Amino acid sequence: MARRTTKNPPPDDDFEERILDIDVVDEMQGSYLEYAYSVIYSRALPDARDGMKPVHRRIVYQMNEMGLRPERGFVKCARVVGEVMGKLHPHGDSSIYDAMVRMAQPFSQRLPLVDGHGNFGSLDDQPAAMRYTEARMSGPAQLMVESIDEDTVDFAPNYDGQEQEPLVLPSAYPNLLVNGSSGIAVGMATNMPPHNLGEVVAAARHLIRHPNADLDTLMRYVPGPDLPTGGRIIGLSGIRDAYETGRGTFRMRATVSVQDVTPRRKGLVVTELPFNVGPEKVIAKIKDMVGAKKLQGIADVKDLTDRENGLQLVIEIKNGFNPEAVLEQLYKLTPMEESFGINNVALVDGQPLTLGLKELLEVYIDHRFSVVRRRSEFRRTKRRDRLHLVDGLLVALVDIDEVIALIRGSENAAQAKERLIGRFGLSDVQTQYILDTPLRRLTRFDRIELESERDRLNAEIAELTRILESDAELRKLVSAELAAVAKQYGTERRTVLLDSADTPVAAVPLEVADDPCRVLLSSTGLLARTTDTDSPLGGDGKRAKHDVVVSAVPTTARADIGAVTSAGRLLRMAVIDLPLLPETSGLPSLAGGAPIAEFLSLAEDERVLCLTTLDESSPGLALGTAQGVVKRVVPDYPSNKDDLEVITLREGDEIVGAAELRTGEEDLVFITDDAQLLRYPASQVRPQGRAAGGMAGIKLAEGARVISFTAVDPAGDAVVFTVARTEGTLDGGGEGTAKLTPFDQYPRKGRATGGVRCQRFLRGEEGLLFAWAGAAPARAATSTGAPADLPPKDPRRDGSGVPLAKSVAAVAGPA
Repeated sequence: MARRTTKNPPPDDDFEERILDIDVVDEMQGSYLEYAYSVIYSRALPDARDGMKPVHRRIVYQMNEMGLRPERGFVKCARVVGEVMGKLHPHGDSSIYDAMVRMAQPFSQRLPLVDGHGNFGSLDDQPAAMRYTEARMSGPAQLMVESIDEDTVDFAPNYDGQEQEPLVLPSAYPNLLVNGSSGIAVGMATNMPPHNLGEVVAAARHLIRHPNADLDTLMRYVPGPDLPTGGRIIGLSGIRDAYETGRGTFRMRATVSVQDVTPRRKGLVVTELPFNVGPEKVIAKIKDMVGAKKLQGIADVKDLTDRENGLQLVIEIKNGFNPEAVLEQLYKLTPMEESFGINNVALVDGQPLTLGLKELLEVYIDHRFSVVRRRSEFRRTKRRDRLHLVDGLLVALVDIDEVIALIRGSENAAQAKERLIGRFGLSDVQTQYILDTPLRRLTRFDRIELESERDRLNAEIAELTRILESDAELRKLVSAELAAVAKQYGTERRTVLLDSADTPVAAVPLEVADDPCRVLLSSTGLLARTTDTDSPLGGDGKRAKHDVVVSAVPTTARADIGAVTSAGRLLRMAVIDLPLLPETSGLPSLAGGAPIAEFLSLAEDERVLCLTTLDESSPGLALGTAQGVVKRVVPDYPSNKDDLEVITLREGDEIVGAAELRTGEEDLVFITDDAQLLRYPASQVRPQGRAAGGMAGIKLAEGARVISFTAVDPAGDAVVFTVARTEGTLDGGGEGTAKLTPFDQYPRKGRATGGVRCQRFLRGEEGLLFAWAGAAPARAATSTGAPADLPPKDPRRDGSGVPLAKSVAAVAGPA
């Protein structure tokens, strides 16, 4: 038991203190239930008819009362909040403004009810203060209060009894299903996802025509939620449970595509996130998971979201990892996949009920029947009252002279009123209207207008009576009005519905397998790898730009290879970093490669000559310099170094050619700018360590330089291609005379000898501009990588050349 003592007793000596004995259990139970009901009814749960909580309803109603319609200007949100708080909502301004902000956010509501001007926040950021932002009603909000002044809904006194507020809005469309709702009451909660307006209206219209329609039929029109932020919904069984029982769960997934975000890396580009998930939340979670080593394969995360392109979250994937497998990890460990628990709790006749899809539509449809019926009653009454006045005025106009004489002969207005009622049999209202009508309206033209108005009023009254007396006409009208709303404000579905995950990514390994592949280097400096280890690039004769491959090495996807430069360096590269040429119905093209500068840091005028494997069991590299030095490099490449010196060059010298020996039985071929060609077996060159400077490879005439060094398999079909320089032509460009000669026309000679002539110069030619020896069939390209034609074979080793149609900058054998 507990005692309750009256507070502040009057200062009277005879006052006897009154103590009430009450049961604590009864007191706490009563107080708690009163508080719980207040929260449920007045704060946390929406009404199933208009889908609004009291604060939302009061905001929309008060904005309508303030005249903030879509065609009017914006006003400060602080003004709206002040009006709502002062007249209707006896709570703090923050709760009103928070609700108003959410009603203006297109990522929170499928059909925003407030047209906001200013910073109304984002999924990651708070909105600006209400003194900075402006607002007005949106078009859909105006439909929520349409015909509210025609006695369509009940009103009740506000908190202090000085104002009237609606208990529900007319709601020209099913707002609860379209915009959803969420709230936590005492002992219960609601969580309803948004839906597509067109789909919900179509289901409602079908239910109006077929009241006994089952859930499966309604779900043909409403297959699932349509979230404002798009994305994908996985798990339709949970949605059906929610539509049947009012409770269910589904998973939301981000919309992601795999793209080449840099020339070296692939990435995941996120364009849509789950409902109520912001990009900053995703980024923070990814960084936490990467830092905790629970998420692998992520190189970087960038938020490129802007107003023009919308959401764009770029997640770069490390080379060597499958983007699909990384995406599966992201779905499991980050908010890129979230669950949504549907709990359709709403107020029906003041009682919280859990409703399925059909029940929600039925409650709304019954509400619209009531609204349209009451609106029709109101309009018919208004028109009948007006018709009554028009009939009285027409009676007066028939005997207007007598009416005027009768009024002039009366001592006062009351007598005139009694005499008119007695003479013409008019009602009190009609008589007063005649007395208040100015004389200027008693013309013949006004009589014609009044007769036309009478006919129009009779027709409208008949139409309204037909609607009120026919349930079929009422249903038809409600259905037509819903169709008009859907036509005006309906949009395409944004969310994709999937019964299950559309790609079985769980079976994809996280890391790329160490499968065999080939790395290719084009004449224009493009690098790429291909899983096709057998077919030559462009071997079917369909040559594309950049498809002349100057170097190709077999390797595996997770191995390293080396790039030999003209400065005598060997630079290590990871094969997995290189772009993979896509598999097509035909052969791939090296146009899908990436520039070598994306992978290696080269000095000015330094260029990559060839690629090589780092296999220490191979015969090693063969190098030739411009000053005639030759070297075979012992294949000793420390794994802890990415930049190795493979030759010590003399001052002013540079490497003009390099090749990886496959068997050690190849012939090494020097060609000089004075048209001397020397070939001898590679076995004549003793392998040396990486720091050695090489040995004499060819004996040069005074002023001559080596312009080509290659390794050729003497057992295979090979050719020699040379281009003479015309007098005045700069190096690296211009057309000249060219000659293509079988390789076997040139005899072997000893190392460090002078060689034999490979092209005879014509008048005006002063040396070789370009030369190459290698396996046939040879393919040529211009400096831009475009294919170029070679001349027919000339069996004369010292013959003159023929003119070229295009300038040749590179020649190579089969890739």
